[in-house]
Amino acid sequence: MSRKIRYGGDYNPEQWPEEVWDEDHRLFTRAGIDTLTVGVFSWSLTQPAEDTYDFTVLDRILDRAATEGRQVCLATGTAALPPWLARKYPEVNRTDFEGRRHRYGQRHNFCPSSPAYHRLSTAMAAKLAERYAHHPALLAWHINNEYGGVCYCERCAQAFRDWLRAQYGDSLDALNDAWWTTFWSHRYTDWTEIEPPNALTEHWRGPDHTAFQGLTLDYFRFTTDALLGCFLAEKEAIRSHDPDTPVTTNFMGMFRPLDYHRWAPHLDFASWDSYPPLDAPPTWPALAHDLMRGLKDGAPFWLMEQTPSTTACRDVNPLRRPGELRLATFQAIAHGADAALYFQMRASRGACEKYHGAVIGHAGRDDTRVFREVAELGGELETLGAATLGARTPARTALVFDWDSWWALEISDGPSRLVKYQEVLHAYYRAAREAGADVDVVPQTADLTPYDVVLAPVLHLVKGDLATRLEAVAARGGTVLTTFLSGRGDEHDRAFLTDVPGPLAPLMGVRVDEWDSRQPEFAQPVPELGAQARLVFEIVQLSGAEAVATYGSDFYAGTPAVTRNAFGEGEGWYVATALDQRGVDEVVRRVLVRHDLIGPYAEHPGVETATRVAPDGSRLLFLLNHSPEPAHLIAHTTAMDLLTGERTEKGEPLTLDPLGVAVLRLSRW
Repeated sequence: MSRKIRYGGDYNPEQWPEEVWDEDHRLFTRAGIDTLTVGVFSWSLTQPAEDTYDFTVLDRILDRAATEGRQVCLATGTAALPPWLARKYPEVNRTDFEGRRHRYGQRHNFCPSSPAYHRLSTAMAAKLAERYAHHPALLAWHINNEYGGVCYCERCAQAFRDWLRAQYGDSLDALNDAWWTTFWSHRYTDWTEIEPPNALTEHWRGPDHTAFQGLTLDYFRFTTDALLGCFLAEKEAIRSHDPDTPVTTNFMGMFRPLDYHRWAPHLDFASWDSYPPLDAPPTWPALAHDLMRGLKDGAPFWLMEQTPSTTACRDVNPLRRPGELRLATFQAIAHGADAALYFQMRASRGACEKYHGAVIGHAGRDDTRVFREVAELGGELETLGAATLGARTPARTALVFDWDSWWALEISDGPSRLVKYQEVLHAYYRAAREAGADVDVVPQTADLTPYDVVLAPVLHLVKGDLATRLEAVAARGGTVLTTFLSGRGDEHDRAFLTDVPGPLAPLMGVRVDEWDSRQPEFAQPVPELGAQARLVFEIVQLSGAEAVATYGSDFYAGTPAVTRNAFGEGEGWYVATALDQRGVDEVVRRVLVRHDLIGPYAEHPGVETATRVAPDGSRLLFLLNHSPEPAHLIAHTTAMDLLTGERTEKGEPLTLDPLGVAVLRLSRW
């Protein structure tokens, strides 16, 4: 069992002669590297022909790792087809949204419904598990890599029909009702009439413009399950030879195409690759970290990939400034990471990732700034030891994250295609985090009893008994907040035959009959908050709630933009428009104040805080200064910094360097 955060990353020694390996391992030792992800794209090496397996190189890679005292996360290598497979079985190549059967190339290039892919990928997983299940270097199994992509071939069409028959109890009447197919004469009378929704059938102007939202929603769900089926087939093959070693695959955070909540029960631990958008605020990767932690009911996850310096896949690829790598790594640990790994350990010499950042560059030097930062961070993680391993986040605030609502909102015709699910959720998450609240990111099905505050913005679809469970949060004294475009449809995206916001209306105490949508340059003032609103403006009728803030212009000036409704011992808040960040901050802070959830450093906007409780009961507070200037704080309690050993008494000055980090073990809480 590791007694420290796992540290290392993707390593592809098969790209170089073995004399390079000697230097790599020397540098790994200098940098404190203990964990290597290997074999991610090795299928063409380990199986050069259908009837030939060759593990000679992989044997040497694992044996060398064991000799050096390192462990490996061993990938099955099935994310990219070998050329021979695509040539021999052309049906493994995907058919795209426009109906074109692709030829061999790139990666994530397999059809999830292909019998040849299933047979050969599971055979590879079984061979690897049979060979390496008891290898001393083996730490975990890494199936495939960054699952994604959609196929629209005839095999997928038939698999979709089979999936639909299972979902709808073999009832076409149930399917027709769910998809509302009496619209536009679409009522199906035979399962074979159903086609995947693509550019040749129900879509125009791309995947987000569909005539039948229910059909497209189900194809998104089917694709999630089809790729999950590939994962489960490989996992089963591994388990036939290795019943114990944990199995994962690397997710991509807030990745729209796949509903990771459907995958979560099948992972032994969650892991993900963090490559935030350019110029994203620090709360953006923080939200993704918390989403990944929430997949396994708050259990720690692995940061499987991050760049040590720069990416290569974007048009512009900025370099991480000095200190940013350290800050990003400790942010991941603050939000629940038990491993901090990189892509890549040594820079590839050719192909599209040769300029992607690496711990070791093409020249193999150990005196670069990047290598020094990686090595210094490795030393700090050694100092930190096991203090954070297995620690949990004691959040009293939850953010509901729902892939179905994300999909349904962004494929909806009306009221505005400019509303983006991630952006709205991030605004509310950012407000809570910058106010100092710890936040769990949870699915609609989550147990909500631990939370005093539940934030559920743009909860477009309300499924199952969620409305009742939200009412229970408020009835016992909690606060539930939702927003515009919530409670609009059921699981099939059929409109509720009741007042908006549907089943959320009793809790919110409002009724919405009309809504206005405007171009993004139009701003509607909300004077009571000193804020502005854009995009969508719902016109609210009060049905028990009170107005907190109102619109400042147009014919609905003076009508509620934000409301609060007493419900049992608690409250329901409704935000009827897309407030700017200032407005969201003000509303969320008012909610958090009621529950004493404003953090001790909430007035320092550049300082992020996160709390974890270790298995031994010790409470850890992470302070992360995202500002290029020092942060001058006053300690709110007595604590010791686990990175420096320095003790600070309550009321004493506490200074964080620019981009600085402190990991405080609190004496009292």
